Amino acid sequence: MHTVDLKLVTVITERLLKDRVLDDLRKCGAKGFTISNATGEGSRGVRASEWEGQNLRIESVVSRAVADKIVEAIADDFFENYAVIVFLHDVQVVRGDKYV
Repeated sequence: MHTVDLKLVTVITERLLKDRVLDDLRKCGAKGFTISNATGEGSRGVRASEWEGQNLRIESVVSRAVADKIVEAIADDFFENYAVIVFLHDVQVVRGDKYV
């Protein structure tokens, strides 16, 4: 079975930023994404109050070029003022042509 080397971009973000983060992903070239609830604690402390809702984990499989654009956009738009983290994983994807 043939696989394609791609990047899995994961963004952990405050729920209130969902639409803005998804706009960035789309503008950078992501063709799809998966969203799930996330809880945890980081440098800004525990984030999951009832009023704000749980944090979100937004993931997208993309090419290296798109991953670089996403990282730059998220950093520029959110890092200074919000509890957001973005990280990358190398992945091998079956039917990888759907993502490039």
